[in-house]
Amino acid sequence: MPPRPSLHSLLLMAASASSSAAAAGGDSGLLLAARRRLAATAAAGGHRIRLLHSFSPGRVPRRPEVACCVRGAPDARRSAPAPTPLRSRNVHSANNYAAASEERLGQLIQKLKNEGINPKQWRLGNFQRMLCPQCNGGSSEELSLSVYIRKDGMNATWNCFRSKCGWRGFIQADGVTNISQGKTDIESETDQEVESKKTANKVYRKVIEEDLNLEPLCDELVEYFSTRMISAETLRRNKVMQRNWNNKISIAFTYRRDGVLVGCKYRAVDKTFSQEPNTEKIFYGLDDIKRAHDVIIVEGEIDKLSMDEAGYRNCVSVPDGAPPKVSSKIPDKEQDKKYNYLWNCKDYLDSASRIILATDDDGPGQALAEELARRLGKERCWRVKWPKKNDTDTCKDANEVLMFLGPQALRKVIEDAELYPIRGLFSFKDFFPEIDNYFLGIHGDELGIHTGWKSLDDLYKVVPGELTVVTGVPNSGKSEWIDALLCNINTQCGWKFVLCSMENKVKEHARKLLEKRIGKPFFDARYGGDAQRMTPDDFEAGKEWLNETFHLIRCEDDSLPSINWVLDLAKAAVLRHGVRGLVIDPYNELDHQRPSNQTETEYVSQILTKVKRFAQHHSCHVWFVAHPRQLHNWNGGPPNMYDISGSAHFINKCDNGIVIHRNRDQNAGPLDVVQVCVRKVRNKVIGQIGDAFLTYDRVTGQYKDAGKSTIAAVTAVQNRQNSYAKSKKDNVAYEMPFPHPVEDDSVSAEDDGNSFGLNSA
Repeated sequence: MPPRPSLHSLLLMAASASSSAAAAGGDSGLLLAARRRLAATAAAGGHRIRLLHSFSPGRVPRRPEVACCVRGAPDARRSAPAPTPLRSRNVHSANNYAAASEERLGQLIQKLKNEGINPKQWRLGNFQRMLCPQCNGGSSEELSLSVYIRKDGMNATWNCFRSKCGWRGFIQADGVTNISQGKTDIESETDQEVESKKTANKVYRKVIEEDLNLEPLCDELVEYFSTRMISAETLRRNKVMQRNWNNKISIAFTYRRDGVLVGCKYRAVDKTFSQEPNTEKIFYGLDDIKRAHDVIIVEGEIDKLSMDEAGYRNCVSVPDGAPPKVSSKIPDKEQDKKYNYLWNCKDYLDSASRIILATDDDGPGQALAEELARRLGKERCWRVKWPKKNDTDTCKDANEVLMFLGPQALRKVIEDAELYPIRGLFSFKDFFPEIDNYFLGIHGDELGIHTGWKSLDDLYKVVPGELTVVTGVPNSGKSEWIDALLCNINTQCGWKFVLCSMENKVKEHARKLLEKRIGKPFFDARYGGDAQRMTPDDFEAGKEWLNETFHLIRCEDDSLPSINWVLDLAKAAVLRHGVRGLVIDPYNELDHQRPSNQTETEYVSQILTKVKRFAQHHSCHVWFVAHPRQLHNWNGGPPNMYDISGSAHFINKCDNGIVIHRNRDQNAGPLDVVQVCVRKVRNKVIGQIGDAFLTYDRVTGQYKDAGKSTIAAVTAVQNRQNSYAKSKKDNVAYEMPFPHPVEDDSVSAEDDGNSFGLNSA
């Protein structure tokens, strides 16, 4: 008995037979002989075999194939096991999957019915057109709703393609996981790609004019157009015709390229629209813009005819109306089916240097203008502003202007077209209202907010939207002076502030602000002397003032705050609480994670740019405290703005630069004298470079204008120090400018800033 052939040997025989037949040019006789030998060998070995022969006579020769499916048969010489059912676990899994799919499909169908989607027949895995339950297909009852249901019942989507509706939605079966959802998105995207490829490879129907049975316009339709101020000559030039369909006459707008009919759009008297199916989408009136440098685009055919009546023949109309809203992004050219007429007419539009968008004055019309401008290039687009047709209403489109105001008014609309706005690109005209308010002083803060100290007001004022950098050697009173300035501004104008003061404890900061507000010490401590401590009533009123005036930015964990984190919270304070000022104190307490490829100068420049943009965008004044670097050969005078640690950009980029300096030498004058050195003022309208001298009340934390005699004594000592330093050739930051004293040598209640309520509760 010959040995039993193995399955492997049978597969090799099948492959050999296929190769032999291929070498013989696909001879069917060789294939049949190979099939017989293979079947006989398999039967002799106790195997069952099914052969599949792929051969197509009469066609282009191709490689023939013989494939086999082999399954071992029970050997009669062996004890045959009990017969087992052919059903396997895979069959069970398939049945379970089918049952789950049917259950999901039942859920989807019920959910679709709840949305009002209930066709006569449910189709799975294909896009199905039906009547939209939201818009009912408009006046023409168009089947505009496209519904897609997955065969496995995972989800379903729908979309109404009518521009006035645009209803769309998505539902999924209960229990569908995120993984299934991800697969759904991929398959949905694949469906779009398939549809795009179909559109790209689509062969449009050639329209034969004689087959459409078009006729010249009857007198009734000519009269209808005359009521809309469109003459018979304009109708003839644009080849507007009519069609009699089911005993109903419709207006036929013929779409032509180079005089050849490409498509046709019909408009019934009851304003129902239809188009010739499977035709190429192009502009209506396309031949009128051939080699035109100026092109006008309108939303409807009658608007194009109206422009013709006004003398503008370089006008076209879109074929499909306007979308309900602006899309989130522009799809690829192959997927941009709604606006494929733009790509079909690209050669006509490329030569245009100016495109005037005269779409309707409603939401969809403005959305259409935006969609067209995004695709055509906003830099060459203009837009029209429709005039009023009466005291209350505005003309909706070109035809209404022609009907109510005449062709001259329509020509003026086109002549007065404005540049289409581009985000981030403006002209001064866009800011004329703001400039007018600045000139007239309507807001009251155009010339800056007074500081509350007469000697400083001539040098520095607070302007919304500006950045002030404050520096000074340690323990010179930078934070104390800013707190006093905020109290003065609040008393004068009622401004609110947000404080990011990382070096101050909340309770200590509250004490300092309350002492400045109430004018009494917080404690009966030694620093208070004989002054009476604030009463409980003063304290309660002060707490209410604190809560209404200031908001705090505090980092609640151990990490340092970043500048982006601070500005985000400050933005929330501006929008929620209406704050007008932000204090960041100090710079070195921020989290500075500078990239390795960025210098410190570049990093500081980037931070200050962010702060300035925040200030300008939110009309919020920002005080930024920055410490100076370690000074060598310091002679005790005020530091320079260029001495700030980090970068010279602190003075280069700020709007105002201020140095706070406190006298520490008894020989140089009273120790309570504080020198406010204004070292930079970008806006000459609100200040200038110079120095102001204030006295600091240690008990209340308040500042007052220094008297003339005090200023003279301090100035004399500083001049002697500067002369001595020059003789020793020491580095001096700058020469002291002439100070601005108050008029009176004695500091009275009227001249020391008390008019802003500094010493009153």
